[in-house]
Amino acid sequence: YYKLVTNVIRKKCPLAMGLEGIAPLVRTVEEIPEPITTVIKGNIPSWINGSFLRNGPGRFEFGKDNFNHWFDGMALMHRFYIHDGEVTYSSRFLRSDSYVRNSEKDRIVVCEFGTMAMPDPCKNFFSRFLSRFKIPKATDNASVNFVKYKGDYYVSTETNYMRRVDPQSLETKEKVDWSEYIAVNSATAHPHYDREGASYNMGNSYGKGGFFYNIIRVPPPEKVEGEDKADFSGAQVLCSIPASDSRKPSYYHSFAMSENYVVFIEQPIKLDLLKFMLFRIQGKSFDKVMTWEPQYDTIFHVVHRHTGEQSKVKYSAPPMFTLHQINAYEDKGFLVMDMCCGDDGDVIGDFTLENLRRAPGEEMDKFYNSMCRNLPRRYVLPLTVTDDTPSDQNLVTLPFCQATAVKTGCGKVLCTHEELYDEELFQYGGLEFPQINYAHYNARPYRYYYACGFGHLFSDSLLKMDLETKKLKAWRHPGLFPSEPVFVPAPNATEEDDGVVMSVIITPRTEKSTFLLVLDAKTFTELGRAEVPVNIPFGTHGVFNEMH
Repeated sequence: YYKLVTNVIRKKCPLAMGLEGIAPLVRTVEEIPEPITTVIKGNIPSWINGSFLRNGPGRFEFGKDNFNHWFDGMALMHRFYIHDGEVTYSSRFLRSDSYVRNSEKDRIVVCEFGTMAMPDPCKNFFSRFLSRFKIPKATDNASVNFVKYKGDYYVSTETNYMRRVDPQSLETKEKVDWSEYIAVNSATAHPHYDREGASYNMGNSYGKGGFFYNIIRVPPPEKVEGEDKADFSGAQVLCSIPASDSRKPSYYHSFAMSENYVVFIEQPIKLDLLKFMLFRIQGKSFDKVMTWEPQYDTIFHVVHRHTGEQSKVKYSAPPMFTLHQINAYEDKGFLVMDMCCGDDGDVIGDFTLENLRRAPGEEMDKFYNSMCRNLPRRYVLPLTVTDDTPSDQNLVTLPFCQATAVKTGCGKVLCTHEELYDEELFQYGGLEFPQINYAHYNARPYRYYYACGFGHLFSDSLLKMDLETKKLKAWRHPGLFPSEPVFVPAPNATEEDDGVVMSVIITPRTEKSTFLLVLDAKTFTELGRAEVPVNIPFGTHGVFNEMH
């Protein structure tokens, strides 16, 4: 099934020909701790007041040792401070234990996602041999996102470690270990926030009872002024969901949350725990223990956000993988979930630096054309399924909806998705890195979202998607590679798309030609840009930190 779907999508997407090289977008840069001024072209609205914070890899080697995977590069934090139509830029490497130890030894001594640290050459043969049998400590190289707990900013990856940071100076503060507060040994870099200021996340745990996916809640801030330390008091596990197969739990990067429910998506990207135990002895990196296994269905685990009670209905869908959610909301007894999906989960391991540094033209085209395209989909789960619910008929009665849900047996519902796009999207290579007007429309019915189009290995366009018409607006210029778009609502906005969309634009064509782009979210046309004479590698996620 999934091969058929993937091939259909590949045929619809135009084949790339003559793709340019992007090696300059994955090379080490210097940090700029002191803010520098930018040159403004056009107009940056004066009502924007705050910091656009971004995260991503910024150093790809130590001494003679090179990282293998794009995810492995050392976290470099960026800050565009916007005030009265002016913009300054600064950046700092996260002083993680990984960064500090690698710097001191001038070689890679901490294992990352796709790079094994080699044993210390100064040790004798016997101790080098024994070091292979130790499970390596997780990295604290938090290069994925900026997240917020109890009013404080942290940078996060997907291990049990985060780092608190100062959002003004980008100074690294203390390391936080989730497992010291609650019984989990990892957490995602994509928490959700409710309107009361509580944060929700998901993390794994494993022990004698098996492997569990845990929903975590961190309460709203109640911090005493003047206290400058990490605060996770009151953090709790709302619900522990047992893995369908304890030996092969699923990888996940995010989860969905509506007004009353958290949905964990158990997808067929599997972590082979036996391989995980062996990988250290064999000297293999973590990306080798993840496998795409489409013989498994996708399972949606629905948990009530306020009680922690898990739905007894087993919702499933054909195999797919998702990294990023768009939005989820409840409507007339249905849970509507929108997300970016692909039909070939092998893609994550492919972002090696070797692949990203391929020669332009044929070599690059061949690699890009072999990859699946991620596309926006909607799944709709009926929330009122009982023993009396009829089988073998579509239960989705929302008038605007083409997604289906069919009861296939006692307590089982099979869902098929609706495509949230028309064929024009194929010209942009599908989309990823979706963002919405989160502050006002998360967990509520909404119309618009913003994303990156992927006509290259890295995003090469910005898109505004309209869910009512399934039409898109695009910002695309040859040789320019935008970051994830972030929406900032205008003060006293009355409509969903009143505001601006920000993105950091980089190019492999000319040195030090980076700029912060500000688009009018309604028309998706450029208002202004702030040019900064620095190189910035292609990054991951970011947030806007509004200042009052």
